[in-house]
Amino acid sequence: LALYASSITMVLYLLYLKAEMENVGEVKMRTHGIHLRISVRNPQDGNETRDDVIVDPSEPLEPEDESSKEGPHHFRLKWEGSKKASIIQILSEAEAATALKKLKKKKKGKSNDDTTPRSYTADDAGDWVPVLAMECRGLEPYAFSPMKDEFVIMSEGGAIFDEEIELGDGDWADYDAENDAPVSMEDISFKFEAL
Repeated sequence: LALYASSITMVLYLLYLKAEMENVGEVKMRTHGIHLRISVRNPQDGNETRDDVIVDPSEPLEPEDESSKEGPHHFRLKWEGSKKASIIQILSEAEAATALKKLKKKKKGKSNDDTTPRSYTADDAGDWVPVLAMECRGLEPYAFSPMKDEFVIMSEGGAIFDEEIELGDGDWADYDAENDAPVSMEDISFKFEAL
């Protein structure tokens, strides 16, 4: 029954980041002007997957059927044998806060307060931190594969690195010339969790 329920209702998922950092003050995920590469599976058949689908968080798709009650979303697919399309909606900060508040109310206050997506900071090094929220119906995200420029990195000295940021190999390094300091991230990992 739980598998069936997740295929017809919207489920809130968080994308978490974990990394070791040197001289990095903040890592922020962009949600406009980028593409996200996510692998998804059918919650009714874990063997049915779509690897590396591309989601554009800045371009909402309209429902296929004008009589549909669903709102705009950012990705849609139809599993074989399904009557309804499965969707992903990337949530803005305000939408994520609202969804988390509703979820906390539904769970009667038993929700973890550390679930609001935010920037990854130097104090977070080595810990899992949510950086993105999405609502999904009829599919489960299970892997995130960074491509390029999904993140903006700021050194502890305040230098901004926002071009050619590739975290897909599990590490990243550059040089903060203003502060004469190397900046790097290593052991970069991502995971999805359903709330």
